[in-house]
Amino acid sequence: MTDKKEKKYKWRREGYKENTKGLLMVNTGDGKGKTTCALGLMMRAAGRGMNCCMVQFMKSKNDRYGEHESAELLGIEVHTMGDGFTWDTKDPAQDIKTSEETWELCQQKMRSEEYDLLVFDELVYVLDYKFLDLQKVLDEIKTVREAQPHLHIVVTGRNAPLELIDMADLVTEMKEVKHPFHAGIFAQQGIEF
Repeated sequence: MTDKKEKKYKWRREGYKENTKGLLMVNTGDGKGKTTCALGLMMRAAGRGMNCCMVQFMKSKNDRYGEHESAELLGIEVHTMGDGFTWDTKDPAQDIKTSEETWELCQQKMRSEEYDLLVFDELVYVLDYKFLDLQKVLDEIKTVREAQPHLHIVVTGRNAPLELIDMADLVTEMKEVKHPFHAGIFAQQGIEF
């Protein structure tokens, strides 16, 4: 009887990282699931031994969410940097300052060359609100992707600008068809946070 040869999956092959095409992925739209989708991708990547990090722009740095608990168990780094999610800012100067500080951390993570997958959660909101300069953000992402062609980057948030969509390799638009909030059901632990 002959020994069965182990199937050589792409991620086990020599030179896999060097032959990988890093993707810029955008999760946008008015429907629920943009962050959840990114978290699922990080879970998959971590399961394949990829080094993952998520930076959250708007969720409050003073709160702890379910994704933090799970990410720790999987060895996924998460940095929650925001002042709390708001649709109607009361202090735009503070929101701009927080966005700039958070983007600085994103740049450090991108430039470090330590990661296989980076998720910049809610970055699209910050761009839509004009808290950061869109062209500077796109230029930095482009520069990093040229230097690290294997790096995958995911950005999330509503109203992705056309320039970001054009630059992306994968764009998914979440469309709200029905939401429990409209039936009087509020955010629930384990579903929204």
